[in-house]
Amino acid sequence: MSTDTAKKDILRGGQFLVKETKSEDVFTPEDFNEEQKMMRDSVKEFVEREIWPNKEEFEKKNYALTEEIMRKAGELGFLGVAVPEEYDGLGMGFVSTMLVCDYISGATGSIATAFGAHTGIGTMPITLYGTEEQKKKYVPKLATGEWFGAYCLTEPGAGSDANSGKTKAVLSEDGKHYSISGQKMWISNAGFADVFIVFARIEDDKNITGFIVENDKENGISFGEEEKKLGIHSSSTRQVFFNETKVPVENMLSERGNGFKIAMNALNVGRIKLAAASLDAQRRVTDLSVKYANDRVQFDTPIAKFGAIKSKLAEMATSAYVGEAASYRAAKNIEDRINIRLEEGASHSEAELKGVEEYAIECSILKVACSEDVQNCSDEGIQVYGGMGFSADTPMESAWRDARIARIYEGTNEINRMLSVGMLVKKAMKGHVDLLGPATKVADELTGIPSMDKPDYSELFAEEKEMVAKLKKVFLMVAGSAVQKFGPQLEEHQQLLLAASDILIEIYMAESGILRAEKNAKKLGVDAQKEQIAMAKLYLYHAVDIINSKAKEGIGSFAEGDEQRMMLMGLKRFTKYTNMPNVVELRNTVAEKLTSENKYCF
Repeated sequence: MSTDTAKKDILRGGQFLVKETKSEDVFTPEDFNEEQKMMRDSVKEFVEREIWPNKEEFEKKNYALTEEIMRKAGELGFLGVAVPEEYDGLGMGFVSTMLVCDYISGATGSIATAFGAHTGIGTMPITLYGTEEQKKKYVPKLATGEWFGAYCLTEPGAGSDANSGKTKAVLSEDGKHYSISGQKMWISNAGFADVFIVFARIEDDKNITGFIVENDKENGISFGEEEKKLGIHSSSTRQVFFNETKVPVENMLSERGNGFKIAMNALNVGRIKLAAASLDAQRRVTDLSVKYANDRVQFDTPIAKFGAIKSKLAEMATSAYVGEAASYRAAKNIEDRINIRLEEGASHSEAELKGVEEYAIECSILKVACSEDVQNCSDEGIQVYGGMGFSADTPMESAWRDARIARIYEGTNEINRMLSVGMLVKKAMKGHVDLLGPATKVADELTGIPSMDKPDYSELFAEEKEMVAKLKKVFLMVAGSAVQKFGPQLEEHQQLLLAASDILIEIYMAESGILRAEKNAKKLGVDAQKEQIAMAKLYLYHAVDIINSKAKEGIGSFAEGDEQRMMLMGLKRFTKYTNMPNVVELRNTVAEKLTSENKYCF
């Protein structure tokens, strides 16, 4: 094990709920090494030179421009960051791949989508599941932008239920090729893709199978018109029709019937990358809103001086700061887990697959949280701009439209909410996360007498960390009782699962914000980090409110009488501050820093 990974206790996926994480054991954006900072700066420079000045063009359905920008990104190596060097990629670690995805995605959703579809679900299935011959043939072209990839999973009757697709693959009599026939829809990059990852069913197999299909119009492949969409206007999105398209047997991806597994694992990576792709959009919207608020004068005063605007700017910055903290915390956990697997002798593809799969719960949490935060941020951006925000002449309305798709792709947020709790329960059943022990302790605590000792909150974040520990008890109380009551039938109680998942999400996000601020305050001093400390406290304050509300909803759905009364009393105890934070002061601290720097400065 490398010294870096040996130094810290790396929690398994989902264990954040039952084990304490120390601030020195989390990775934050302030920990980027020199290579990562150089990569970040080169991506930012590329965006400012090639993408942002063409913002208006991306709203005019200029698909050729998207293809041109993608080609340039390939020439600079950005498309091959995650690809091993032997296939003409840069072979960089998981954190670096997140960082490139983050900073290339903020200027327009059109490029964010093209980049994500190509590097993630277009290239990665071959890198991780392909044979050596398949990798050598296709991956170098995809890594350099010579070719572009697309991913054909969704069908008119198979969206969230991806394994129910009707596309068929029929083996030829001579056994040399499959004939694929079927209809795929919402295919990103379809208009300029050279190769498709296509999922089809062989005979009456229970699970679908993956295939690598080259784009050849002479081979039974045709396309619908470009879809008319709310946002991501220059992202090519078409239906793709396969009519007895011949695919050599050697182009099957992995094994027969393994397609559903490929699709799900590709989506795990896609989810955390989508969280990253939501971050720079938040920074950019916050940045523009701060500048506009400083420039816009009403009643002889810049609107940035008004409390109502300060509140908005502070909340926008807070969601971005916490989103960064949580996304890079999970990314480094994944990278460390990949490195452990590599050191144990696993292949690159096996290490990467298992590393990401380990943190599938966190990937779903991040996908939901960051996609909703970027929507809220752009919505408030419009509000800060007022009437101008509604105009297509300012960048806010396109940011809002582009953000909307993030809650739908890579599995809808509803699906991901239910998955996060479902996967956690499965991990507990396998013994990977001990939920039963801590849940039993919480149940005992509910019937015990609460301690009357006066707590010592002299250390930074002492009360906040105690509050996070109590919020974890709320989840264990609600979810533990629900699992006992419903057992395997829990998955049928979707509204209860949704409530439980919101508790889980807020715990992970709030804890991540606190750990980031604490780590940097220890390193740089409390005074230097006072705004970051304020953001961590502000996020937690909202998290407590959300958790209180969702827990009441959950408890009310399955508990009655004395059981309900006891759980509600426990909830009150677990969500009570000893020292209520001054939320207005926290917001003002953050807003004043933003307006004095005239940008998102964290």
